[in-house]
Amino acid sequence: MLTSAVLVPSAPLLVPELSGDSAESAQVRAAATTAVSRLAHEAVHWVGVGVGPENAEPEKAAGELWRSGVGRGQIGTFAGFGADVRTSLDADAAGEPVPSLELCALVAGWLRGRTDVEITVDMHVVSAKASADECREFGQQLRKQLDRDNRPQGLLIVADGASTLTAKAPGSFDERAAGVQSAIDDALTAGDPEALLALDPRLCRSVGAQGRAAWQVLAGVFTCSSRSAHPRATVDYSDAPFGVGYHVGTWRP
Repeated sequence: MLTSAVLVPSAPLLVPELSGDSAESAQVRAAATTAVSRLAHEAVHWVGVGVGPENAEPEKAAGELWRSGVGRGQIGTFAGFGADVRTSLDADAAGEPVPSLELCALVAGWLRGRTDVEITVDMHVVSAKASADECREFGQQLRKQLDRDNRPQGLLIVADGASTLTAKAPGSFDERAAGVQSAIDDALTAGDPEALLALDPRLCRSVGAQGRAAWQVLAGVFTCSSRSAHPRATVDYSDAPFGVGYHVGTWRP
């Protein structure tokens, strides 16, 4: 049964070896690690949802817009981002690091390692090209799976907002980004699934809001026909210190 959903950024800056002693990074990191620590004491099995990079979509059969079991039993590394910090999504991970593991899975594994409880993460990576309806459908499927399991289940959403909020942002500045980010922030803060589902995939893509698909899966989880669609939302962090929208918070059924 779903206990709660924790929302964290899909950002390498969470890792100190990659971000140094930046005060802004430390603030995001503290919020994210605190949120997942709470989740760890509610559920030792997590379902993770993140988004694959649009320019490196995995080969998939027609109609397959997400991959499940990503990183299972594997060691990941942040070496491609500047430091060989290793992560895993379960205690049975072994072997040489897999350099191609998606960033969202690396972040989920790193956060898992920050808890004081042995956690297993079942990671799902959604295509950045998935439509809002497809994301909703996948989220509804996940909710049914979560509620069929009598064990407490946690949901970890790993996603970033617009990456074009300032001139120094990774995607440079786009004047449309502030409006998109405001809509995202309002929806996440209010716990409003329908507002998330109303996000336009094309506009989100154009302002670098790659987390759109993961948040719309979250919306689907909370619009499952057999359950309440009005989660109780709390916010631990919501800001854009480097021109990228980051949100840390919790949605509860």
